[in-house]
Amino acid sequence: MKIGNINIDRPLILAPMEDVTDMPFRLVCKKLGADIMYTEFVNSDGLVRNNKKTFEKMRFLEEERTFGIQIYGGDENAMEGAARLADSLKPDIIDINCGCWVKQVAGRGAGAGLLKDLPRMERLVTNVVKATKIPVTVKTRLGWDESSIKIIEVAKMLEGIGVQGLTVHCRTRSQGHNGDPDYSWIPKIKKEVSIPIFVNGSLVDPQQIKEVFDETGCDGVMIGRGAIDNPWIFADTKHYFATGEINPKRTLAERIDKCVELLQLSVERKGERRAVIEMRKFYIGYLKGEANASKLRNHLMIYNEAQPIIDLLQSVKEKGHIEEGMFTSVEIAA
Repeated sequence: MKIGNINIDRPLILAPMEDVTDMPFRLVCKKLGADIMYTEFVNSDGLVRNNKKTFEKMRFLEEERTFGIQIYGGDENAMEGAARLADSLKPDIIDINCGCWVKQVAGRGAGAGLLKDLPRMERLVTNVVKATKIPVTVKTRLGWDESSIKIIEVAKMLEGIGVQGLTVHCRTRSQGHNGDPDYSWIPKIKKEVSIPIFVNGSLVDPQQIKEVFDETGCDGVMIGRGAIDNPWIFADTKHYFATGEINPKRTLAERIDKCVELLQLSVERKGERRAVIEMRKFYIGYLKGEANASKLRNHLMIYNEAQPIIDLLQSVKEKGHIEEGMFTSVEIAA
């Protein structure tokens, strides 16, 4: 797979996910083998209005490369301005979100909403490509709904504009995250264009990922929700590719260590209170399958400081299981 100066064989890509792919989470995934990573969705309107919080979403560390900034919006001029601002940080890729299905985005003509107006998508993407010398890629869906699948037309249009790579979430906008993705479109797309094509949609284990590579001939895969509870998916997939062997399920001790690592990285980058609050969405995933996991998660959500959380998780690690009595009697931090 080659995009600009990027040359990676069968890359495993961490998908841009709102409220998930911030710097701490990306650093964890990078250490575990993610080849290319993206920011959370970055709102072009916020960027051109000089919103500090929006601009901060684009910041990254050199160790995170190969790195992409994903921008979204429905206004052609705002997207052009956002591309120039993204360019100033010198990422390896600037990606355009043409696939977000949520009503607040698609309903306003951004994200997957652009699939309902291909001439506007063409103008918007053209503006971004002209605004930067950094390779531009696009992430989109098969179509707005099953009756309007135009992904081949879209792919040919985007290649003609100068887009250098395309990620296809193999569902329609109307599906959201429901139903099975239809990977059968990928070989059809690849027959029509020469740019790299990446597959996205419900990629959750190494065997499935290898099947998608083998059956579609795709150039890479983008892993989203499959990495939230299991950031080891990148390392496990590479191990499977190299050996044909499946790594054993991560132990409770390993999952707790990774959970604590993510919490500590978040505290370093965001400050304690914000990190503790934003970490709450991860606990149930790291504790999945353990008896009393939900009760422990509910208890962890009470704390506003990191150290009591770390101490309790370490106690669980030492015991090797979750005992309800371990936390029901713990004094709660104010």
